[in-house]
Amino acid sequence: MGQLQGKTALITGASRGIGHAIATRFAAEGAAVVLCASRLGAHGNLPGTLEEAVAAINGNGGRAAAEVCDLLDPAARADLIARAAAHFGPIDILVNNAAGSSMDLPSRVTTAKRNMMVDLNLNVPMELAEQALAGMRERGTGWILSISSATVNQPLPPYRASREAALVIAAYGASKAALNRYSEGLAHELAPEHIYVNTLAPESIVLTPGAEYVRDIARRHPDWAEPIEMMAEAALSLCSGRYVGQMAYSRQWVLGQALSVHSLDGKTVLGDAFLPAEI
Repeated sequence: MGQLQGKTALITGASRGIGHAIATRFAAEGAAVVLCASRLGAHGNLPGTLEEAVAAINGNGGRAAAEVCDLLDPAARADLIARAAAHFGPIDILVNNAAGSSMDLPSRVTTAKRNMMVDLNLNVPMELAEQALAGMRERGTGWILSISSATVNQPLPPYRASREAALVIAAYGASKAALNRYSEGLAHELAPEHIYVNTLAPESIVLTPGAEYVRDIARRHPDWAEPIEMMAEAALSLCSGRYVGQMAYSRQWVLGQALSVHSLDGKTVLGDAFLPAEI
């Protein structure tokens, strides 16, 4: 415990799912965490809200604050790092988790949907990194982690799930592939300044509240799913170590670094050979 003591982290897309898990794990290791989401209150039928996520961390002895920002609004995101820093101090760790997708065949993805994915999945992480860099350079260190996706690679026949499932991920995967390439270049630029930039993708299906598209696949193939704690543990490692330009996959990273997977509160070692509680 205490790997992130004295650090302040901003996690986007943190009201539920992977972002909330990372924020909870970071808080358990001593970080003050700012959780960012597009709104307070419910988002459609999805369970969990930004204020509930913050209250849960604070209720367990952590330090958390909420920052509402529509990341698709350039004006709203223009000063997000400064607003986040007003809660607990300068941002030491930036986790770009917020993402948007439109699952359709490549030829059917509309210009509006394509522009949305490029903006949220690529432009936003680039802009937030730019905002965060001044403070990180001033303090002489920092960490930027962007959540990527295995969809950067096109599955080939025979398809694990279905031909359609292998094709509808193309546009989303393209935006994440661009994020990987940008992050790798930025990582090597900033490494001499002790600012560590990496990406992290789930190796398998993570059944977050918004993962309805793949939930049926996971029910039919439970061995294709991984617990959300795996992503949180890998994120903690990448945001506390001195890794440069890694395009990591969760389970591979955890096993390769010989990490123990903990519960999100950091109190219990869960091990590797376990599946999500609900599929």
